[in-house]
Amino acid sequence: MRKGVLELCILSIISDKEVYTSDILSAMKKAELLVVEGTIYPLLTRLKNEGILTYRWEESSSGPPRKYFSLTDSGKETLIQLKESWKSLTKSVQQIIK
Repeated sequence: MRKGVLELCILSIISDKEVYTSDILSAMKKAELLVVEGTIYPLLTRLKNEGILTYRWEESSSGPPRKYFSLTDSGKETLIQLKESWKSLTKSVQQIIK
């Protein structure tokens, strides 16, 4: 699969609202895209280090503090670019498989 599809999905989930990692995993599972935490955490860290995501800590009454992610302005632009690439890719694939 073309690089960036997982990033596209994650950024799309985060674009709706500030989310916790389990929210991302739940949305992916609901869409029948099975991704494990061991894949998500390093990706979120990389996106944060690239300035695409930011996060804040929130205390939790049922365990350790939670990290809530949101898109930066750069992240919003990256999401737009990824969506454009996805549309182009799916158009090309549709031409081939028809």
